[in-house]
Amino acid sequence: MFITFLSDFGLVDDFVGTCHAVIKRIAPNAQIIDLTHGIQPQAILQGALVLANTVPYAPQGVNLAIVDPGVGSGRRALALESGDGRRFVGPDNGLLLPAAESLGGIAAAHELTNAAYALTPVSATFHGRDVFSPAAAHLALGLELAELGPPIDPEALVRLDVPAPDVSGTRIAATCLYVDRFGNIQLNLGRAHLEDAGIVPGRRVRLIVAGRPQQAVAARTFADAERGALILYEDSYRNVTLAVSRGNAAEMLGAAAGTEVEIEVPT
Repeated sequence: MFITFLSDFGLVDDFVGTCHAVIKRIAPNAQIIDLTHGIQPQAILQGALVLANTVPYAPQGVNLAIVDPGVGSGRRALALESGDGRRFVGPDNGLLLPAAESLGGIAAAHELTNAAYALTPVSATFHGRDVFSPAAAHLALGLELAELGPPIDPEALVRLDVPAPDVSGTRIAATCLYVDRFGNIQLNLGRAHLEDAGIVPGRRVRLIVAGRPQQAVAARTFADAERGALILYEDSYRNVTLAVSRGNAAEMLGAAAGTEVEIEVPT
């Protein structure tokens, strides 16, 4: 039985280890795969995108994801099943949906309300330990979702507002979705958006990032550009990303999640 685990907990405090311990007490034979605990604090969209990118590479099992700035509020705790049979556990804040919907859609959704499958008392600030980890462990043991609580109409689940790009001729208005630890800037673009604007590897483009003009080149990989050059490329998850060859694009450009990026092919 496999449980993947993604969070914004970091590795300095005890949060990740405590969740591991709770899971192992309930399901000692569970194999836990830590996808990452480096999601930026409270960055739900980043967590959702990373989860959607990585879960297809994981074995079938339970996917525990916790980026939960609304802990202790009225937000619901969820267990989902995707069309391909994978289970997801986490908060009802949009975190789980992109991954589940990309894997055959949401086949079932249940609210975590059954106290028999949670620790008691439940802390107001650490549902990762008291609610989500126990639920994930019980699901890994074969528990049916319906045992965890009442069903929820998938249409009633909270969804994230992912900005859409605007492609007009040879101009693209894009948005930075998140920045990874290398300073690479993931944009809300795919290869088709670049092709629609006539941007192919080797093509030079003009950028405006955080209000400042820049020059970049479309590339296939970092090796296609000189050290320090700004490149636009398709990453390993087929997302279009802005990077500096052997450098940090976010620091150089002053970009962060939500920064607008204009891309134009010079005439």
